[in-house]
Amino acid sequence: MPTPDDFFAIDMRVGTVLEAAPFPEARKPAIQLTIDFGPELGVRRSSAQITVHYSPETLVGRQVIAVTNIGTRKIAGFTSEVLVLGAMPGPTEVVLLNPNHPVPNGTRIG
Repeated sequence: MPTPDDFFAIDMRVGTVLEAAPFPEARKPAIQLTIDFGPELGVRRSSAQITVHYSPETLVGRQVIAVTNIGTRKIAGFTSEVLVLGAMPGPTEVVLLNPNHPVPNGTRIG
């Protein structure tokens, strides 16, 4: 069973999507994201399986919530640096989590 300390070790932050592009090389349908997490963390990249509800054009400028301290993962030659979070009402369906009001990039989730 995870402890509260385990939970608080996870660094979740708000960032704004700067760029989004289709990722046809990925094994499962995905979109490559470039996300600004503010001056402390800078710009990071992610591969996100969010194609059921989103297209690249609808993501630019949108704030998202991501785990920023879980290391990197290579996906079809692309380095994913953060894990974008979403609710999963179905096995391939992701609804992105985001703040109700705009907040500065890099704002911590707690």
